[in-house]
Amino acid sequence: MIGTPDPETRPVADPTDTPAGAGDTTPAEAAPPPRPSSLPRGLSSSAVLGAGDLAQTPMHYGEPLREQRALAERGAIVDLPHLRVLRLTGADRLTWLNSITTQKLDTLAPGVSTETLVLDPNGRIEGWLRLIDDGEALWALSDLRTDDTLDFLRRMVFMMRVEIEDLSDDFQAIGAVRALPESLPVTRVWADPWPHIGTGSASYAQVDLGEHVAGTDHPGLETPFVIGIVARADLAGTSAGEYRLAGFDAWEALRVAAWRPGRNEIDHKSLVGELDLLRTSVHLAKGCYRGQEAVARVHNLGQPPRRLVFVHLDGSGHIHPDPGAEVLAAVRGTQRPVGELTSVAQHYELGPIGLAVVKRTVAADAPLSVDLGEGGIVTGAQEIIVAPERGHDRTLPGRNRDVDMRNQHR
Repeated sequence: MIGTPDPETRPVADPTDTPAGAGDTTPAEAAPPPRPSSLPRGLSSSAVLGAGDLAQTPMHYGEPLREQRALAERGAIVDLPHLRVLRLTGADRLTWLNSITTQKLDTLAPGVSTETLVLDPNGRIEGWLRLIDDGEALWALSDLRTDDTLDFLRRMVFMMRVEIEDLSDDFQAIGAVRALPESLPVTRVWADPWPHIGTGSASYAQVDLGEHVAGTDHPGLETPFVIGIVARADLAGTSAGEYRLAGFDAWEALRVAAWRPGRNEIDHKSLVGELDLLRTSVHLAKGCYRGQEAVARVHNLGQPPRRLVFVHLDGSGHIHPDPGAEVLAAVRGTQRPVGELTSVAQHYELGPIGLAVVKRTVAADAPLSVDLGEGGIVTGAQEIIVAPERGHDRTLPGRNRDVDMRNQHR
């Protein structure tokens, strides 16, 4: 089983005084213990559980590669008890959340799935919510710094007609590809908008840079993820024997193959452009929110300092690096650190693969290697996700001849 970092408990460092590559050092309040799944299992269950906030999440059931195929092709479901389930009610819930996060939500129609980000004033990602409104309440799923996000949201309510509840003790998430089983007693279903480019959004991916729709070669089109929100009481009345089960490792392998960034890709200095998250989670013309100026400045004038890449890892040595391992590349003739491997998986068709965040200036055709420690190295070939360079389509305002003539006579 491949280990994963635990962003749910990771503190948020101040990006203005943290040197590049440094980890978080500020102590944080303890997160609530992981909630066990309410999906019944027999005592002989072969589930292998994770660690940290995944301690109650089945990573696999003994056959990870078969579980991936079952998830991708045969309607298997994935237990996701670590996803926190939030609900926002009140007449102002959409206009209020629209004003403080990255997505345009004031016109969100019932049944339409989207996602939004909470940014700091410098445009760094602090929170991430998957959203579905039912006409009476806005449901949100979160697995990134949820307690910090809840604290921020509650502090921003002021006089608005909004109530925020954490319903994780009463509801849990179940994932699938394309569709959930009809027999599953689902309350709401969130359909991942990835990799489609939303109205008012933009792609930073090389495969469809500058286009208004996702490129037909984008691998994310092959894996439409869905997440069901299920009442724990209803789920407890079912039997795991009714469903084909896949572990979270299978979910992660398909996510990596789809170039879909997740919480592993986010650290204390992540910008939306570095991960191609503008395409589904940011509206570029909806008005102000915290961090909006930083997003606009990079989008209209600059380039993200880092970029997300897909990595084909050498599996001949049967040793896989762990997430967090340093990525190396040749810089002026010497192998130097240029980034970090953020997600790693053994894919049932592609073999060992991963996602990495590297410096934008790394050559697009540069071979990469991953440091295993104690002199061990795994080589890898990068496949471009976020384009190393983006053009900027900026037009100057038309010339005002009257003003120009007046200026000549001053």
